[in-house]
Amino acid sequence: MSVTGPPDDELLARVFLTRVIEPGDEVGGRWVREFGVREVARRLVERGLPLPGVSGKRWAGLLARAGAARPRQDLAVAQDAGVRFVCPGGVEWPGQLDDLGDARPLGLWVRGRAGLRMWALRSVAVVGARACTEYGAHMAATLATGLAEQGWVVVSGGAYGVDGAAHRGALGAGGATVAVLACGVDRPYPRGHTQLITRIADQGLVVGELPPGDHPTPSRFILRNRVIAALTRGTVVVEAAHRSGSLVTARAAQRLGRLTMGVPGPVTSGLSAGVHELLRGEATLVTDAADVVELVGDIGQLAPDRRGPVLPRDLLEQATRQVLAALPARRAARPDEIARGAQTTQDDAVARLYELRALGYVERHDDGWKLTRQAMMSVRGAAAPS
Repeated sequence: MSVTGPPDDELLARVFLTRVIEPGDEVGGRWVREFGVREVARRLVERGLPLPGVSGKRWAGLLARAGAARPRQDLAVAQDAGVRFVCPGGVEWPGQLDDLGDARPLGLWVRGRAGLRMWALRSVAVVGARACTEYGAHMAATLATGLAEQGWVVVSGGAYGVDGAAHRGALGAGGATVAVLACGVDRPYPRGHTQLITRIADQGLVVGELPPGDHPTPSRFILRNRVIAALTRGTVVVEAAHRSGSLVTARAAQRLGRLTMGVPGPVTSGLSAGVHELLRGEATLVTDAADVVELVGDIGQLAPDRRGPVLPRDLLEQATRQVLAALPARRAARPDEIARGAQTTQDDAVARLYELRALGYVERHDDGWKLTRQAMMSVRGAAAPS
């Protein structure tokens, strides 16, 4: 592989290194920063002396990988699969990924027609447990639907559970979603989500650091999460046990200065324990898309005030409500008794009782007044302790 010549060599060098250096390898990232991507590729191709910071054993392993790398073939396979390679500094590169420093991806393989950079500018990560409960799946789908309806891009990892529910919620709303995979983007994983990931590629974007055909490993899943965190304005965790990959995403977001949010769940559920631990720290509690948008959106995008339903009695004047509340629940009362209970004059109490009768709250019994059956239920509810 030539390391001098036309600009395409930079792209080839980066594609080559995606076969050699693991995602998130900060030693490799430092080499690229200090020596340049072409020089690092040259040293590996020509089997030169080890670059600084690695043992001879590890350098031998990198050389073995380099000997098997075929960057032109990878680009051809990617093109046939409708996949492109996006380099740092390019038109489509999301600049916020540069916040990862030496752990920044060497490049991203992207499948889908939309522009990654523009989508990432208005995106939110929704992540959580793979073995989620029905509550977790419902909340993830509802959040994603609401975010998509408000023009936000939902980013997740394409996994079972919360990830899948979030992607489906966004797709169902006709919105945009991005799946960040821990394997080649031409190779959907998990296989049970092949149809879902194909649909995401058609309607949204499928993104990954690994070249075509490459397989996932446990460490690659963990390292993939830093990309989800860096790519988005904030991360929402929906259900997570104490040991959960989604907590890795949230903590990466916190280190990067991104917003972290959590959806609370039952305190008896182990799948909510990790979320609750986040909420005891720097994360913010959210319950719907409006809460999320208030945090990650522009100034003035406030969530609506949370209020219970407005009851007919709420529309009464305060003094009239006091008269209504002064009536006994089970018997009739005389106007003077009602006036004392409402702390007003008898004439005022009588005037308001006639008003309440016209509204169907009270009825007259000889010289006394009594609540109607409908009003008794209203007053009981209002008097219940909060």
